[in-house]
Amino acid sequence: MRIGGLQKLTLLDYPGKVACTVFTVGCNFRCPFCHNASLVTHTDDAGDFPLENVLAFLEKRKGILEGVCLTGGEPLIWPETAAFLEQVKAMGFLVKLDTNGAYPARLSEILEKGLADYVAMDIKNSPEKYAETSGSGTALRSVEESVLLLLNGKVPYEFRTTVVKGLHTPEDIEKIGRWIYGAKQYYLQAFRDSGDLIGNGLAAFSAKEMSELLCAAKKYLPNTEIRGE
Repeated sequence: MRIGGLQKLTLLDYPGKVACTVFTVGCNFRCPFCHNASLVTHTDDAGDFPLENVLAFLEKRKGILEGVCLTGGEPLIWPETAAFLEQVKAMGFLVKLDTNGAYPARLSEILEKGLADYVAMDIKNSPEKYAETSGSGTALRSVEESVLLLLNGKVPYEFRTTVVKGLHTPEDIEKIGRWIYGAKQYYLQAFRDSGDLIGNGLAAFSAKEMSELLCAAKKYLPNTEIRGE
C-alpha cells in the first residue's frame, strides 16, 4: 500500500469530526475532473510516506484527533487497505473511507469487519455515461454492487457526484436519482479546478444551473444537497 500524502488536520473531510486525511497512490479510473491527478496519472513521481511514519503520527494524536479519512487515488486498489484500517481502528480512531466503488469485495470485507464508520462513494455519472466519465469500460457492474452494499448495509454513508459542465445534464442526475433511490444522503459537488486535474478545458456550472441539477436529483432523492458552491 502506497501512501502519497498526509493532511495532519481537517475539519471538512470527515463530517462533524476533527480528523486527518491519508491519501493513497493509484486509481483504476481516469476521471477528467479528478483533483488529485498527481496521485493517479504520475504514480512513479508521487511522494511516498512510509506506513510506519503514518502510524507513528496517529499514535501521537490519540485523544486529539477523532477520526482518519482514507482517500486517494482509490484506497481499495490496494489489497492491504483492510489491514491498515485494522491498525487505525485498534488505536481507537473512527474511519471514513472514500471510494469509487470499483472493488465491492474489498468494500464488503471492510464493512463486515467493522473497519469503516462512514463511507463516501462517488457516483461518476448516469449508468449510460459511466465508461465515458470514469475512463473505465468495465467498472459499472462492480460499482452497482457497491451501491447495493451501502444501500442495504448498516454503516452510515453518502453518495456524491462532482458535476461538470459538458459531462453532466439534469437528465443524467435524474437517472442517478432513480439508480440510487432510497439513498440516505446524496451530494452534488460543484466542480473546482484544483490545478492538478487529469482533463483540460473543464468548467463549473453556474449557481442557477446547480439549482436545476438539484431539482432533478430531488425528484428521487429529497435529501440531496449541494456541496462546494
